[in-house]
Amino acid sequence: MSSTDFTVAGQSVLVTGGRGGIGSAIANAFVSAGARVVAVDVSPVPESPRVGIEDVVADVREPSSILKAASKFGSLDTIVQCAGRAAPGEEFDPAVFREIVDIHLVGSFNVAVTLKPLMAESGGSIINVGSMYSYFGSPLVPGYGAAKAGIVQLTKTLALAWAGDGIRVNAVAPGWIRTELTRLVEEDPTLNAAITSRLPSGNFSEPEDIAGTVLYLASGASRLVTGVTIPVDGGYSAS
Repeated sequence: MSSTDFTVAGQSVLVTGGRGGIGSAIANAFVSAGARVVAVDVSPVPESPRVGIEDVVADVREPSSILKAASKFGSLDTIVQCAGRAAPGEEFDPAVFREIVDIHLVGSFNVAVTLKPLMAESGGSIINVGSMYSYFGSPLVPGYGAAKAGIVQLTKTLALAWAGDGIRVNAVAPGWIRTELTRLVEEDPTLNAAITSRLPSGNFSEPEDIAGTVLYLASGASRLVTGVTIPVDGGYSAS
């Protein structure tokens, strides 16, 4: 791949959490760019098929279901890990804390390790999804924040461990994106004002705003980029 090759056309891409806000936007962006996409999620498959996307029900915590989803491809070039949820006000319960960490952090590790042989064959790219809570405190969602902080370290570790296999591992850290996960925050006048006052645009961003950076990390243009987490936060962390 050329260092000026930004194309992902022809790639086989697996997106976890591929029916959520950010995951769905990323899956659609890959399809628009000419890639083949399997979107895995624990939510039901849409009644109407999505153009260019094969939707599969799978749990990132279950290796067998992930292997079955990946078997839709003969090879695999890119994994994007978007699976996750948050439970504000509930995550101080140890059982809920553990569930959130299992989905985000353990799930991301599980998918990567399970599909590593396929990725080594292609010299592929793994792209994890962190958060601004990878860096800032998260008083309402301790499990989510701890898991997202772990994603940054997991990204560095797997990048070093698997460089010899030709696998690149990076992450993106979205800022305040307009999704179901952030809906209650955006609708709360006090929280909304506190957040938007730190955003240069003054507004929440859209899921599609994350996709471009993800496609770059999947392309040959980023072939020297590995082990990093790129903030895609609209300048939130700069203020």
